[in-house]
Amino acid sequence: QVQLVESGGGLVQAGGSLRLSCAPSGGTVRSLFMGWFRQAPGKEREFVASISRYTAGTSYAESVKGRFAISRDNVKNTGYLQMSGLKPVGTAVYYCAAQENFRATFSVARAYDYWGQGTQVTVSS
Repeated sequence: QVQLVESGGGLVQAGGSLRLSCAPSGGTVRSLFMGWFRQAPGKEREFVASISRYTAGTSYAESVKGRFAISRDNVKNTGYLQMSGLKPVGTAVYYCAAQENFRATFSVARAYDYWGQGTQVTVSS
């Protein structure tokens, strides 16, 4: 089974930036949508952003619009999440997800087929 691997998390000051990467391990994934979710302790996993493989269309949670940018390199089969203007409330484990089987949705966890183990992002104040 293919698993996604996230990297790039760490500790950053409020207002700072981080770039997360997501790549498959154990195979390749031809994802229709690639998404990022995050989960803080005691909170539900929430949608952050997604991108279409073929149209490059993007969607963002209202809480991150204007600060986060999702992108993907189809040749490298790698996805990215550029995060700027980070806030302490953004402290969470960030997960990468890929939708291989078509579903007419992309902002809920159940719509995705492959997941990474997550990478911790901690924003200090």
